[in-house]
Amino acid sequence: MALKERLIALDVLRGITIASMILVNTPGSWSYVYWPLLHAKWHGFTPTDAVFPFFLFIVGVSIHYAFKNFRENEYKRALKKIVKRTLIIFVIGLFLNLFPKFNFETVRYFGVLQRIAIAYGIGATLCLFFNKRNLIYITILILVGYWAILYFFMPENPYGPQTNLVGKIDLYLFGPEHIWKGLGFSFDPEGLLSTLPSIATVLIGSLTGDFLSKRSDNSTKIKTLLNFGIGLVVLGYIWGFVFPINKSLWSSTFVCFSAGWAMLFLAFLIWIIDEKKYTTWSKPFIHFGTNPLFIFVFSGLYAKTIIYLIKITNLQGEIVSVKQYLYQDVFFPIAGNMNGSLLFAVAHIVFFWCLVYLLHRNKIFIKI
Repeated sequence: MALKERLIALDVLRGITIASMILVNTPGSWSYVYWPLLHAKWHGFTPTDAVFPFFLFIVGVSIHYAFKNFRENEYKRALKKIVKRTLIIFVIGLFLNLFPKFNFETVRYFGVLQRIAIAYGIGATLCLFFNKRNLIYITILILVGYWAILYFFMPENPYGPQTNLVGKIDLYLFGPEHIWKGLGFSFDPEGLLSTLPSIATVLIGSLTGDFLSKRSDNSTKIKTLLNFGIGLVVLGYIWGFVFPINKSLWSSTFVCFSAGWAMLFLAFLIWIIDEKKYTTWSKPFIHFGTNPLFIFVFSGLYAKTIIYLIKITNLQGEIVSVKQYLYQDVFFPIAGNMNGSLLFAVAHIVFFWCLVYLLHRNKIFIKI
């Protein structure tokens, strides 16, 4: 029973994370977004910066539960499963980047799903072949090693927006035409080198799953998560004075800081759901949490469809995208610029919840 409840808490955290992804990715207008729903411009940390690492942390916890009962003679089958899933997620991410124009000359090679794929693939493989002690050593090696790589290869300004090694490697390997330009210059926050510390996020999640699966009483789970969570948050903060907390670089301090908060949030959910038995509020998030990658991919395809593919005539007689029509002619008149943009995002969370609710009700679980 404890394991079952534990997994419900994990599904709730996963669902909250997916709902948050939709919230921050789907404003009515990017010109009108409250600061907590934006990423830090470079160094720093906002609530939005926690969303992606929370998901990778959950991926790590899930990896432990998925493979903890595998025997040595089943490793080959498990490895095939890991490779297959890694390739599928990566290809879907690439397709999402191509959709709907399919311009291969300027396609962005990396992205959120591609990072999930690589971090999952490498993280799951490591968890399959190494014990807990070695995984701790590997995690520390990744975090310290990444810091050293960035610092010693670019000692003059190792963490600057356009002087860091992460961006330079991507520019050299892929060229500026295949790199995200959302910061005003060519830099991919899901680039190749910065994927390395994201593997550490997955490993911390797996180590958390290992602990949780071996403890039956909720009080011990909660206290230990609180202790390690606070410890990682403090470590990330203090280390941040020399290696800034930076989501775009996925700095080692960002790994510690965000994983610490993930542990604290998970401890809170276990306390609410398992200890206090307050579960009614969590049901919508359970629905999101049982089809997480599917609804994330669907929401991305949906967003691009209403922006690029479907046009409509607005009240002024202009032909505009469906998104522009919904924001300007529906949500803006109701709540104004800022709140209308937020209401647009919230309405879409409700819309996507209706979809995942129907899937859950009919016991349809689409695994990617």
